[in-house]
Amino acid sequence: MLRDITLGQYYQAQSPIHRLDPRVKLAGTLIYVITLFFYKNFAGYALAILFLALVIRLSKVPFKFMVRGMKSILFLLMITVLFSLFTTPGTPVVTFWKLKITAEGTKVAVSMVLRLTLLVIGSSLMTLTTTPNNLTDGMEKGLGFSKVFKVPVHDIAMMMSIALRFIPILLEETDKIMKAQMARGADFESGNLIQRAKAMVPLLVPLFISAFRRANDLAMAMEARCYRGGEGRTKMNPLKYKGRDYLGYLILLLFMVISIWVGRLELPMLTI
Repeated sequence: MLRDITLGQYYQAQSPIHRLDPRVKLAGTLIYVITLFFYKNFAGYALAILFLALVIRLSKVPFKFMVRGMKSILFLLMITVLFSLFTTPGTPVVTFWKLKITAEGTKVAVSMVLRLTLLVIGSSLMTLTTTPNNLTDGMEKGLGFSKVFKVPVHDIAMMMSIALRFIPILLEETDKIMKAQMARGADFESGNLIQRAKAMVPLLVPLFISAFRRANDLAMAMEARCYRGGEGRTKMNPLKYKGRDYLGYLILLLFMVISIWVGRLELPMLTI
C-alpha cells in the first residue's frame, strides 16, 4: 500500500516532457488544475482526459505506474462518492429506507471522482518527470518576482523540495518498520477500520524518531557545507528557456482557452 504512493518520486526516462524547463511544467500543472474547476459539462472532462493521456504518452511514464498512485486516495474517493450520492437534493432515482440517490447527486459524484483523479495524476506527473533539484530551481525562478515583497523564495522552494524528496524516503522507512514489527507478531491487516487504525499507532514513535534523525543529519550536513540561503548563490546549470519551452507555453495557452470555451458550453445530456 505504501509503495503505491507515487507523489514525490522521480521516474527516469528520456522524453520531451522530461526535457522541458521545470517552470513550464509548474505552470502547466497549475493551469491544468485550475481548468478542472471551470468545467460545467462532461465534454470538458473528456478534453482534460485526452490532454493528460497525450502528455503521459509523451512522458514515457508507464500508465500502470500512474494509476498505482490512485490506490492511496481510494478511501477519499469512496467517501466523496457516498456524500455526493446521498446528500445532493434533486430527482430521486433510487430510494431505500430514508436514503435516496438523485440524478443530480449521481452527476456530482461522477464529476468529483473525475476531478480528483485527474488532479492527482496531473500533479504526480510533474514530480515523476522533474528531479527535486530542477523543481527547486524552477520554483525559485518562477517566483522570483515576489522577492520585491521580501518573500524568501529560495527558502520556500528549498523546503518544498526537501519535503517532496523525503516522502519516498519516509514511506520506505515506514515499510521497513511495519515488516520488522510484523516479524515480531504485529498484525496490521485484520480487524475493522478502527482496529487497523489503532494497530498503526506503534509505528508513529519509531517513524518520528527516524524522521527527526534524518532532519538533524541533513541540517548538520548543510551547516558543514556553509549553507546560508539563496543570497549570492550561483547555479552550476542555470535555467534557460529553449524553443521547446516556448512551444510548451503556447500549447498550454491553447489548452486553457479551449478548456474554458468547452467547459462553458451548454450541451444537452452532458451538462453537470
